This record gives sequence, structure tokens and C-alpha cells, in this order.
Amino acid sequence: MNDGVWPYLLVGIGGFLGANARFVVARLVSGLVETGFPAGTLLINVTGSFLLGAIGTIAAQRLVPHSDVVRLALGVGFLGAYTTFSTFEFETNALVQQGAWLAAALNVGVSVTLGFLALRAGVVLAAWWRP
Repeated sequence: MNDGVWPYLLVGIGGFLGANARFVVARLVSGLVETGFPAGTLLINVTGSFLLGAIGTIAAQRLVPHSDVVRLALGVGFLGAYTTFSTFEFETNALVQQGAWLAAALNVGVSVTLGFLALRAGVVLAAWWRP
């Protein structure tokens, strides 16, 4: 599985789908929530953290056939492109530049805390799940 072009194709296809999913979710959230707070990025990072925790745990426990395929396509590719840490940093900096220090601090605190809790929830739920 780790030989040849397959790992690159899996990551690339997953990345393509993840980047588009990120774009769609961000647009949907910005259409629903009109605020200066980056709610779309927060939602993407929290859901991505949860999915990475769940998928990583399931793949690590080898509960699915071809765990390397799942890890590469979904973990590295899709979720690597879906989550938006660089966007999170950019938007937090924009809040600081606007003088919205409280919103910037809130964005950092809530994103990191909820992201970690979502990752742990994914790990715990995936470890509990048995096919």
C-alpha cells in the first residue's frame, strides 16, 4: 500500500474533497450567522478535531479493513484540508488588528478548548464502538 503512487492519490483526492467541504461549510455558516466572529472556522476546526479523533482511533485499532487507506485518504487528505488552523490564525490576527482583543482571545480559547474536547470525544466514542 505504501509503494508507488497510491498514497499520493489517496491524500490528494481526500484533500480535494476536504478543501471543498471546508469551503461549503464556511459559506453555509457565514450565510446563517452574520457576525465578526469566525464561527465557520470554529465549527470546521471542532468538527474536524472530532472526526480526526474518531477516525484516528478506529484506524489505529485496525477496526476497519485497509486502515492505511482510511488514515491517508480521510485523516491526512480530507481532514488535513478540511481543518483550518492557518485560517484560524489569520482570522485571530485580523481581530487583533481591529482592536478586538477580547474576541481574539475568545476565539483562541474556545477553538483550542472545544477542538481538544471534540478530539477526545471522538477518541472515546471510537474506542467504545465495536463492530
